[in-house]
Amino acid sequence: MAAKRTTVRDLRRHNRSLLLSKLYFDGPLSRHELSQLTGLSAATVSNVTGELAEEQLIVEAGLVESDGGRPRVLLRVDPAYGHVAGIDIGETGVKVELFDLAMNRLATVDHALPSSRPSPSSVVAQVGSGLREVLAETGVDESSLLGVGIGVPGTVEHGDEVLVHAPTVGWNDVALEDLLRAEGIEFPLYIDNGAKTQGQAEMWFGAGRGARHAVILLIGSGVGAAVITDGNTYRGSTSSAGEWGHTTIAYGGQLCRCGSHGCLEAYVGAAGILERYRKARGGRTVPGVDEPAQLESLVAAAAKSKSAARVLEETAGYLGAGIANLINLFNPERIVLGGWAGLTIGEASLPEITESAKRHSLDHPFSQTSIELGQLGPDAVAIGAATLPVAALLEQGADTRTGAHGSAVA
Repeated sequence: MAAKRTTVRDLRRHNRSLLLSKLYFDGPLSRHELSQLTGLSAATVSNVTGELAEEQLIVEAGLVESDGGRPRVLLRVDPAYGHVAGIDIGETGVKVELFDLAMNRLATVDHALPSSRPSPSSVVAQVGSGLREVLAETGVDESSLLGVGIGVPGTVEHGDEVLVHAPTVGWNDVALEDLLRAEGIEFPLYIDNGAKTQGQAEMWFGAGRGARHAVILLIGSGVGAAVITDGNTYRGSTSSAGEWGHTTIAYGGQLCRCGSHGCLEAYVGAAGILERYRKARGGRTVPGVDEPAQLESLVAAAAKSKSAARVLEETAGYLGAGIANLINLFNPERIVLGGWAGLTIGEASLPEITESAKRHSLDHPFSQTSIELGQLGPDAVAIGAATLPVAALLEQGADTRTGAHGSAVA
């Protein structure tokens, strides 16, 4: 196959993307620093930053002294250029958050789901309602919304249609984008698996920053992971890579919500942990109004209750063994433990989790890996979802706004 010919437009877009990304992640920077950091000529940097400033995408951010010459002007991406929304469709609720371009959170709305297996139409209605609420609360004009990112609890197949497969909530081949359009949502849409959006958030702003090879773990009621190789999320042939929760930890083991037996999720997902704790309590209900409160109750009880301590110890062991599988398979430099349940268990038992991972890993790859807690808290999926339209903006150099299929959206 003949190599694709690089056009002047391709080169221009590349230069815009390179400079815009450098300013977004490392700014404010002077034109001189941009030239040094990117390898672009001073003339190219001057021309491109002039274009970006004229489009009001970047602004001046003060002065810095230079060596003997006149002070250099610092540049940064303008947070007021536009807004992005991030939506976390979880297994218990829908969270909608609105951000400016610098990812300052402006408003948050939470809606509980009506059941553990909600209809797609009911979820879409909550997404639409949440978007209207955050825009009304902040007074942000719809025209400034650059895009809406959505993290979902399942795999996302991008083709002629965007199809969501989420068996744990009863969804199969759900044309989510079409349903959102029918709800009247006309903004550019970016839909991805929630573990992957959390992974991007932690890589951009949290515990994964600076790593090239990492695995970001999402543990809530369910379990997933984002595998980062050479700075990019590994997706597999149909974007279902990262279903770590449905790897087998015990042959013929406990029944998982996916219908299989022995899945890791059945042992370290919040639902599986709490079911073991209920059995350890002789079938008595675990205190707490919901799963997060019940898991906190388990952790608090472990200091005095032998049954709670045993369940917590077992969970740390299973989780460490699951992490060891990732270390042996992918040889990451960093493992980041996130998700509301992952953070709760990790804050209580990170040393035990790490020790279990060490026991089940090969010595050399384990010695090259650090295991850390996520830094962005339970909002990480929504934050990561909001980075999807930002990533499209940076990739395109703000020439176009790219929709869920990669096509330009006006």
